[in-house]
Amino acid sequence: MRTNYRIFPLGDRAVIIEWEQQIGQAVHQQVMQAFRQLQQLHKPYILDLIPAYASLTVIYDAVVLYQDLRGYAGEGIRDLIMATLNEAAVTAVAQPRFLQIPVCYHSSVGPDLSAMAEGKNISVEHIIELHTEQTYTVYMLGFLPGFPYMGKVHDLLVTPRLKQPRVRIPAGSVGIAGAQTGIYPQESPGGWNIIGRTPLRLFDAREETPCYCEPGDQIRFIPISLTELQEMTHDI
Repeated sequence: MRTNYRIFPLGDRAVIIEWEQQIGQAVHQQVMQAFRQLQQLHKPYILDLIPAYASLTVIYDAVVLYQDLRGYAGEGIRDLIMATLNEAAVTAVAQPRFLQIPVCYHSSVGPDLSAMAEGKNISVEHIIELHTEQTYTVYMLGFLPGFPYMGKVHDLLVTPRLKQPRVRIPAGSVGIAGAQTGIYPQESPGGWNIIGRTPLRLFDAREETPCYCEPGDQIRFIPISLTELQEMTHDI
């Protein structure tokens, strides 16, 4: 029986399941396992499941839940979650998607590259090499629609957020904050260290699946030239 999680109410229509609060594959695998187990229930009162680094938020319709369980909704959803997650049978783990994301690391679209290199006493080329040799896990989407939080970056790339956030960061900008790397899907203010840009559209509300990335995806960054960025952006 798995009891290494806690369940807390979030208002009257949601609960959050929390595991040990850390960034790591082992904990996130438990989050995604719980996500799939609850998803496969196909309960009409479970409206949304939101996985994060070490937690899973369950949003539910209290009225439909009450009618289905004929009891108090708060206790009902908690009992349902515990019964589902504590089942002896293990739900088959879906194979993660492997995605390659092209990124241009030119100084014109990576304004923090030089400062990072200087501060760490390494070359810009070494930063690019370290950033592209890693396979990253998408741990969660947040901040902006479709913004993927990925980790962990190589220890040499760990960098605190900017002391003074920028007012405008272009869509597609690839950044580093702490041990995380991420991509801005839309133009936005932000404090991440920007080291490049992708021509891919990370969020499109017109699509059936609007977010390009999903929690659990495995990501590799592929370096491209400034000319390739401009051509691919034009094509999109």
